Amino acid sequence: MSGHVVLGRQPMAVSGCALPAGKRRRGAGAAGKRSPRPGGARGPGAGARRGPHGGAAAAAAAAAAAAGLGRGLRRRAGRRLGGGRAAGGGAVHRGAGRRLPHLLRLPAAVFQALCAKDKLLAAFGDHLVRLSTANTYSYRKVDVPFQEYVEHLLKPQDPATLGSDTLYFFGDNNFTEWGPLFQKYVPPPFHIPGTRGAYSFGIAGSGSGVPFHWHGPGYSEVIFGRKRWFLYPPDKTPHFHPNETTLAWLHHTYPTLLPGERPLECTIHPGEVLYFPDRWWHATLNLDTSVFISTFLG
Repeated sequence: MSGHVVLGRQPMAVSGCALPAGKRRRGAGAAGKRSPRPGGARGPGAGARRGPHGGAAAAAAAAAAAAGLGRGLRRRAGRRLGGGRAAGGGAVHRGAGRRLPHLLRLPAAVFQALCAKDKLLAAFGDHLVRLSTANTYSYRKVDVPFQEYVEHLLKPQDPATLGSDTLYFFGDNNFTEWGPLFQKYVPPPFHIPGTRGAYSFGIAGSGSGVPFHWHGPGYSEVIFGRKRWFLYPPDKTPHFHPNETTLAWLHHTYPTLLPGERPLECTIHPGEVLYFPDRWWHATLNLDTSVFISTFLG
């Protein structure tokens, strides 16, 4: 890595269909993350932050905002899934829009500059970060200095390694220490009235990611690199093993799926944001060494 955190990135040859559209961002947000629970459900996972959030009302409200900003995801066959007009007032209002994923284009040049490798190491190099296993339930947690993670552990995913044996930096952020960085981040300009967004910041190597899981609604933005998403609606449980990495699933299971069994897919690039609705199954795959941040609603 040199200059910024995508140094030495190793891109993967996976075709994508990013379909950005939308408006410029406004507003600000707060902090937090999610991690999975046994039985398929996931709750918030920033340290002790656990328990459900989102719900049907939150999902409908968040979808209303996202529907106005994105043209929607497409299936590999090209079917468009979204559209509409933006809800007004800077808040997410229930009633307009659909409960579907959407892509937004919200450039974040200032925050991106702060996420350069030298800036992050200067500010947080000696701070401990909490790594989680990259499997559906993220049971295991390990604390290491941020500089050690960046210089020694930030590597491409080994295809033979299980997700339960892969350590991944995403969320569980110490918001007292990372607060100065998060204060510079401008999230998507919609929120659920009476709530604050919860941030989850991460850096991971190419081929890494989290296998299928679900939780409440929110936004995911790529700062550096590319991240591929695979999504299924709540009533369509995907075929996967919770300890298998997304990379292994892509190689072993994905090719066997019939056209009607395949997920919705997209690849998001720097300055693009994906809105994920409440309780939608999703798996992620970093195509490069990537820096990313999610805003969980509710």
